[in-house]
Amino acid sequence: MLRLIFIQLGSIFVAIGLEEFLIPNKLLDGGIVGISIILNLLFNIPLGILLILLNLPFIVIALKKINKKFIYSTIYAVISLSIWVSIFHPIPELTNDIFLSSIFGGIFIGIGLGTIIKNDACLDGTEIVSIILNKKLSFSVGEIIMFINIMIFAFASIILGINKALYSIVAYIIAYKIIDFIILGIDHSLSLFIVTEKPNEISEKIFEEFKTSVTILKGMGGYTKLEIDILYLIISRFELQKAKSLILDIDKNAFITIHNVHELIRRKTIE
Repeated sequence: MLRLIFIQLGSIFVAIGLEEFLIPNKLLDGGIVGISIILNLLFNIPLGILLILLNLPFIVIALKKINKKFIYSTIYAVISLSIWVSIFHPIPELTNDIFLSSIFGGIFIGIGLGTIIKNDACLDGTEIVSIILNKKLSFSVGEIIMFINIMIFAFASIILGINKALYSIVAYIIAYKIIDFIILGIDHSLSLFIVTEKPNEISEKIFEEFKTSVTILKGMGGYTKLEIDILYLIISRFELQKAKSLILDIDKNAFITIHNVHELIRRKTIE
């Protein structure tokens, strides 16, 4: 129940971003929402109806291919957004400054989409298509979505002019930065893999400085066939610079890879 409430709140934020900032100033979002806005501006078809009609084919296709819980939550999110954009549509826009609209429209949409995605749903059929195509093509989900949105914004530049299209891209970029912030948090975790000839010194120093344990994995060089030690640890984003300096001070030839950790589950210590 709480998850559905958060999806509803996310839909409200997206609706405010669209109806109070972007649409009155003829700016777009990406994906199906962006296509819906273009058709709304060209043919004056209510945005709420377009969102449902354009997303419907993708949802039907996805019913047999993607997790049912995700699809049902997406249907709920799309219907919620359709209702809320209809409610906010008669309310006058909060600003007619195109620059402010692109910024604050992006912020509201980012907060809303981030909240919806974090609660296992989405608002856009292009994301569903990308998930399905990802299984058949060599492109990632993000690359497919980016390609679709490039075409949408390119078309928008013809219909609305290059300035509107560029401000729309600004709103889109801000929205997706906010989505990252909502999903990952301000102090999200990072995982480090370190290939080093001094595993014991580094692991001891890391524990001393960060009070976090290090896992030592055994590997083998693909070319040399020599056994190597690989350290694995998780730290916060704010500790990254200090950790890199510490590692390279001990072993200037260390090889480090850094990855975002989207979820961290800690098992309780058994005493």
